[in-house]
Amino acid sequence: MTDLTSSPALSTSVKAHVPRPIAKVSLKWTMIEEDRLSILEKFQIVRDLGFDGVELDSPNELPVDEILNAREKTGLAIPGVVNSVHWKSPLTDSDPATRQACVASMITALHDAKLYGADTVLLVPGVVRDGTSYKAAYDRSLEEIAKMLPHAEETGVSIALENVWNDFLISPLEAARFVDACDHPLVGWYFDVGNVLRYGRPTDWIEALGERILKIDVKEFSLGKMNSQGPWKGFDVELGDGDCDWPAVNQALSEIGYSGWASVEVPGGDRKRLAAIKERVDRIVAA
Repeated sequence: MTDLTSSPALSTSVKAHVPRPIAKVSLKWTMIEEDRLSILEKFQIVRDLGFDGVELDSPNELPVDEILNAREKTGLAIPGVVNSVHWKSPLTDSDPATRQACVASMITALHDAKLYGADTVLLVPGVVRDGTSYKAAYDRSLEEIAKMLPHAEETGVSIALENVWNDFLISPLEAARFVDACDHPLVGWYFDVGNVLRYGRPTDWIEALGERILKIDVKEFSLGKMNSQGPWKGFDVELGDGDCDWPAVNQALSEIGYSGWASVEVPGGDRKRLAAIKERVDRIVAA
């Protein structure tokens, strides 16, 4: 009897129908460094270069009508929004007024996201530093996120927590448990691949977070530059030229059933620079 599963034609056909983990690619609005252009013209550049979407910051001062017009005329999606206040006013600060400022900004961002057609708002869950202990940050973050949940429910937009260099939630298992402690279907994780390379493996984070991952941030990191020039210099490397094992990342994402958005977050520039970035992203997606 012929083993049909070993047929080259069948194998190719099955493989062709397996969805890519990084199915759509966006970039951050601040990467578009064409200051003389209108919002519509910037959207057109992003579309023409082959990106599927662009993520905006919120709260922002961009005219809503121009954003919506640009989205409709170009067909470019706005898949997510990034909170623009969470570093200046951390959710875990010792000052209640500072924490409230972050909550208020998230309420605005959630409603902006709904208006734009986005389904997530990226939020740094807190910062551990002088005056804010780890335990205090943990407790405060859960308490403040709870205040946002009615607005997430109202808008239908998810709160996507991101791993950053904030000395907080620095273990993948802890990050997963924190999401579970929020105990709400509209709270998940925005996984930044490059940010974890300083102290861990992206594949371990993907395995631990699993279906909690709502979106992916794409950036690169060089351990060699980090060790020789300092931690922040690790980011000073082009996509695909660092220490991220992109085939392994894609495989890990496939294993948890992820197939969705990835947003590029690297130093931007003009049209030529953005085109070069897109070429590198395409190689990562296909890795």
